[in-house]
Amino acid sequence: MINTELQNNSFSGLKSIAACHEILEDALRLAKSNGATDAAIDYNQDIGFSVDVRLGQVEAISFHQNQGLGIEVYVGQSKGSASSTDLRYESIARAVQIACDMAKVSAHDPCYGLIDAEIKSESKDLDLFHPANLTPDAAITQALQLEKLAMQQDKRISNSEGASIATYNFLSATMNTKGFNQVVYSTRHSMSCVLIAKDQQEMQRDYAFTTARDILQLDEIEILAKLAATRVCARLHPKLLNTQEIPVIFSNRVSANLINYFISAISGSQLYRKNSFLCDAIGKKVFPDFMSIYEQPFIPKGLSSMNYDSDGSATRENIFVQNGVVENYVLGVYSARRLGMQSTGNADGVHNLHVSANAKDLHELMAQFPRCFLVTELMGQGVQLLTGNYSQGASGFLVEHGAVTHAVEGVTIAGNLLDMYRDIIAVGNDRDHNRSMQCGSILIKNMMLAGQ
Repeated sequence: MINTELQNNSFSGLKSIAACHEILEDALRLAKSNGATDAAIDYNQDIGFSVDVRLGQVEAISFHQNQGLGIEVYVGQSKGSASSTDLRYESIARAVQIACDMAKVSAHDPCYGLIDAEIKSESKDLDLFHPANLTPDAAITQALQLEKLAMQQDKRISNSEGASIATYNFLSATMNTKGFNQVVYSTRHSMSCVLIAKDQQEMQRDYAFTTARDILQLDEIEILAKLAATRVCARLHPKLLNTQEIPVIFSNRVSANLINYFISAISGSQLYRKNSFLCDAIGKKVFPDFMSIYEQPFIPKGLSSMNYDSDGSATRENIFVQNGVVENYVLGVYSARRLGMQSTGNADGVHNLHVSANAKDLHELMAQFPRCFLVTELMGQGVQLLTGNYSQGASGFLVEHGAVTHAVEGVTIAGNLLDMYRDIIAVGNDRDHNRSMQCGSILIKNMMLAGQ
């Protein structure tokens, strides 16, 4: 684990709440004076640094300090927007005027506008802010230690693409003319290592990473080094498989992709455009009985925890799938109005999504069939959201009688997402705490594998 002390009483260079309020209030007053009937102003700031080392040498130290003001105004039900990274009063005034001028000539849309009800900012303490007193020198030392330890794990590890450590502090502030007012401080820290293994004339690459709100909750350096080394060495000497139908396990490294396609398909922007294979899916059975998919936006230190979405709608513990049946769509204010529904507090996506498990770890899934394909990496964007047709390049491992036989690469797996969801036999409990979507490995009864 990275050894460091927390700066609990410091905003680490971020603006104070009072300074945020002054900026936002100025912009709202300017919007009103320029003819806006409603307006929403966002201010975002991030400060931090990252270090990259490779083969015992420092490759890069990058310091970041960014800020920006987002302006959205409405003149009746016409909208205009603008942004500025310059926070001088005259620059904000110019950006607001541009946004108002755009709204006055933009098309009328009856679904435009802020959330209807006045919002009370009664926020839960999500414990998102844990700045670290980590110097670049200390980060370099620890990154070098991580890379060195990883390369010592196996003599076949011949090269490295480097180790990285990053630490960032964030500020997000929002205010609108309906009374919404929120200032959120948060942090995110990460550590990663990418290795190259060589045996005879063959080389493979793989990685491991860890991320957390609190730097003290990152995985131990020793654990990360061992994981990266184990992964890259396991990939050596891959073989092709013959074209066939075969049970497929999406490991917890890639299983979230399957669920992300589902979330995209039930998102309002796709639904009102009729660009989804799950239009009119409410009440329909899409997954097996044991599966539920839900979000938990109030987890302390959660990677996607938040009290309100970008519309100012309060987040909630939505259940999108219960016992296999679609219960809710993923909606913000605008898409909800287009569909004649209510916002689900998901204008900027889902928050700490969880997928229920009905099995133990990956080994239990591997033992379910005499022979199956374990996917650990996917390539390409081979999904058509309109039809649900799925086709992606894949690599991973052939599993026979519950044990890995050899690595596999250069194959393609294909199917239709509706069939794939219905054919899910098991979801493991091997969730990765380094990801905001908590989904274990997923076993699908049969998929077409195209090989040699």
